[in-house]
Amino acid sequence: MNFTRWSARLPGTQRRAAARGTDPGGSPAQRGDSVPAARGESDQQLEPLPDDVPALEDFSVREILGRLPGLVALSYGQEHRIAYVNDAYATAFGPRPAGAAAATACPELAELGLLPLMDQVLRSGKPRTVKSRRTHAGGSYTVTCLPVDTRGHTGAGVLVHAADVTDHAEAAERLRASERRHRETAVTLQRSLLPQELEQPDDLRVAATYQPGGTDAAVGGDWYDVITLGAGRTALVIGDVMGRGVRAAAVMGQLRTAVRAYARLDLPPHEVLQLLDGLAAEIDASQIATCVYAVHDPNEGRLVYASAGHLPILVRDEDGGIRRAEEPTGPPLGTGGWLHTSGSIPLPPGSTAVLYTDGLVERRREDIDEGVAALERALAGATGSPQVVCDRLLRSLGVTAEHDDDVAVLVCQHPSRTGPDAELFHNAALDLLGGVEAAPRARAFASGVLSSWRFPVELRDLGVLATSELVANSLQHGTPPMRLRLRRTDRRLIIEVTDGDDHLPRRRRAETEDEAGRGISIIATIASSWGSRRTPGGGKAVWCEFALPG
Repeated sequence: MNFTRWSARLPGTQRRAAARGTDPGGSPAQRGDSVPAARGESDQQLEPLPDDVPALEDFSVREILGRLPGLVALSYGQEHRIAYVNDAYATAFGPRPAGAAAATACPELAELGLLPLMDQVLRSGKPRTVKSRRTHAGGSYTVTCLPVDTRGHTGAGVLVHAADVTDHAEAAERLRASERRHRETAVTLQRSLLPQELEQPDDLRVAATYQPGGTDAAVGGDWYDVITLGAGRTALVIGDVMGRGVRAAAVMGQLRTAVRAYARLDLPPHEVLQLLDGLAAEIDASQIATCVYAVHDPNEGRLVYASAGHLPILVRDEDGGIRRAEEPTGPPLGTGGWLHTSGSIPLPPGSTAVLYTDGLVERRREDIDEGVAALERALAGATGSPQVVCDRLLRSLGVTAEHDDDVAVLVCQHPSRTGPDAELFHNAALDLLGGVEAAPRARAFASGVLSSWRFPVELRDLGVLATSELVANSLQHGTPPMRLRLRRTDRRLIIEVTDGDDHLPRRRRAETEDEAGRGISIIATIASSWGSRRTPGGGKAVWCEFALPG
């Protein structure tokens, strides 16, 4: 096939006239009159081209295409039979076979997935471009398909131009692989700063989930934690350092570590946040962090909490009703000058509490209150284990792997126990009126209760001894009202004595001649753990725990 038949042609006279800006029919250009050029240049004249400038037909199109570094192929007809390929094409895919086979469609065009695109070009008469198509041999090409008019011949054709972008594609793939590695490293860092395994309290069932946002390497500063405080009490924490990146994750790790340290002091929630507020300003004054710190006491069936600019805790009752713990809420951590206060919300048996970060409920062009309301609706219908509730909330709120913000969710349930399971959880309490009969009464009460709970004799004796020492300490150093509380779970025995004095005991070494000062040392020796804390109203509680056998 003569390739020149595929090029647009003009009669020679018109062709040279168009090239030189003249009109053989006597146009103003030929007569020497002024001819406007582009808009804004009407006062200028076009200079006629010299006679020695070659016209378009003086160039060989086949020679030009043959020397192009890009791959060029020319097809004709609906079957995309090949009429021409240039040298670069033949070098890349091999020479075309001779004879009748030369008129068939190139298999490499089908391999690149271009045949449907060429069909579109023939139908629409408009050029189309696809980027970075890969062949089985490993090369990548950006391909442009142009419609070609045969001008007088039956059918139409497509000019295919393929630029080799293999180096660019491989560089882009290396960049994507590097970004994936960086993101995996960043997410690993983030997850390493979160609890590797949640502590499981006796009286609560807990689960948490963390979903990193986006696909870049900039992790966020969301965190959560569960901390057992002793005497059956549990601290629940969730927080969010604003911003993204390693710096936000580093600040998050420091705040989480600080919360665990402050929690060991067994302070009220608002005092923990007060300490955390000062520390946050010292770590990085430019970082803003929000946090909720809540404490669950199984004896009271409530969550006592303090919030530093964080979203409200949601509680689902056993019947599906939803309550918000909205007040009080202070400013975010690090602002300073604010006295945080504690609030409380009931958490009776059968209820579920949800703590979460803003990534779960905040959406662009949507008020965050609408997101919290959507979470309430999702929680109202979410039943099952805490982990099941976590997963259902993420699905209901549309959180996927492509979600653009980090999400942390902490779910805790206060189970409603019945049957044999309920027999493993008991409480007993005795008010102590003081006087010389208080200690004998406490020992007799403890002995009777522990016997009714069918504890082994050795554990019962240790429990009575611990009760005697705690009561004696309270009688000597405390003030009324005094109360003895015994509690058993499926894993431990808890003995606690409260009184009206807020001076906390400390363990000290008693000298041989001392007649007192050995009580706390005895408790620390025989019990699995012990501790003390101040109680609301100006009193204190001193407690110890014994692990149950088996």
